[in-house]
Amino acid sequence: QVHLVESGGGLVQAGGSLTLSCAASGRTFTIYKMAWFRQAPGKEREFVANIGRSGGGITYADSVQGRFIISSNNALTTVSLQMNSLKPEDTAIYYCATRTFAALGNDYDGWGQGTQVTVSS
Repeated sequence: QVHLVESGGGLVQAGGSLTLSCAASGRTFTIYKMAWFRQAPGKEREFVANIGRSGGGITYADSVQGRFIISSNNALTTVSLQMNSLKPEDTAIYYCATRTFAALGNDYDGWGQGTQVTVSS
C-alpha cells in the first residue's frame, strides 16, 4: 500500500500562484504514475495532471494547460504541482493520487486526503 499526504493548500488571490506537494510512503517501489485531481463542492472529481517515473509521460488537463506545472523526483516519492495564474474556478480540494503496477488500465489505486485550495476574486 502507498500512503499519500498532500500539503501546501491555502487561500490565494486570483492571478496568484500556489504550489502543492505530495509525499509518498510505504510500498513506493510499486508506483508507476503520480497524479493530481481536484473536486469542487457538488461537482465531479476531475483530472488535473500526471507524471511518470523519471519525469516522463506528463499530461495536463486542458483547463490547466499552460498554467500548472507538475514535477517529481525520479522515483515519484515526491510530486509537486505549481499552480500559476490561478482563477476562482480553480477552487477545489486537490488530491494526490498514484497508479501502481497493480492497477488496472488507467485507474488510480491510491489517494491522499486532499488539500483545500481557495482562489478569491
